[in-house]
Amino acid sequence: MRNSIHLHHHLVLLLLVVVVAPWLLICRLVESVQLELKSGHTKCISDEISDNAMSFGNYFVVNPNEGYPIPDSHKITLRVGSPRGSSYHYAETVDSGTFWFTAEVAGDYTACFSAIDQSPEVTLIIDFDWKSGFAIKDWSKVAKKGHIEVSVPNLFLML
Repeated sequence: MRNSIHLHHHLVLLLLVVVVAPWLLICRLVESVQLELKSGHTKCISDEISDNAMSFGNYFVVNPNEGYPIPDSHKITLRVGSPRGSSYHYAETVDSGTFWFTAEVAGDYTACFSAIDQSPEVTLIIDFDWKSGFAIKDWSKVAKKGHIEVSVPNLFLML
């Protein structure tokens, strides 16, 4: 009986490694988005957030001249606001930043990026990562070996 439980324990761990780990890696790859923003334009992204949920954002303009300082033509303005119009973050003439807040009400929160108007027109690439609610939890601390071992007997009860 003990060998059977030990074998099942290894099968569950194998299942986690083969099925769950690749899925988590795929999810990790799509956490941020890259936006194209032409000079003189504004682009907004909305996220539906529950009331009292925490929200965290990180953004930066991709440097077109890697190894050199980012040019002034690639500075942006970002405003993050609530459904009621409250401002949670405002940054002007920046190339990167972070924000965090706890949502006051449930609804669509909006992040609007703006680029200064210039001639000739340039296209900026903005890397943007916005997480809310459970997405900001540090999941690396959740699936520890001790948690898996405790869950194995419960898994067999469900089978």
